Amino acid sequence: QVQLVESGGGSVQPGGSLRLSCAASGSTYSSDCIGWFRRAPGKEREGVAAIYTAGGNTYYADSVKGRFTISQDNAKNTVYLQMNSLKPEDTAMYYCAAGAGKCTWWRLSRMYNSWGQGTQVTVVS
Repeated sequence: QVQLVESGGGSVQPGGSLRLSCAASGSTYSSDCIGWFRRAPGKEREGVAAIYTAGGNTYYADSVKGRFTISQDNAKNTVYLQMNSLKPEDTAMYYCAAGAGKCTWWRLSRMYNSWGQGTQVTVVS
């Protein structure tokens, strides 16, 4: 099973940027789809973005489209989430997750078999 470690969270002002990293180690079998999710206090977990690592296909939630970019560095077994033009409503704990397949189901958290511990993103004036 793959192990995932997120990093890069922090506190920024509205309009600022952060880049989150999701480093994978161990067996990367059955981890073709890497997704980013977030959970804000009092809200349900929300899929933010995903990438099909074999083909490079990317997927985004409407709420982040045009502001967030998901990418991968295969040599480092790392997936990134570049977050620009951050808004207070982006404040949440962000998690990356790994699952098997082509990400067509990427919004469904139950389809992922490995999760990281999360990294906090806070957007505040």
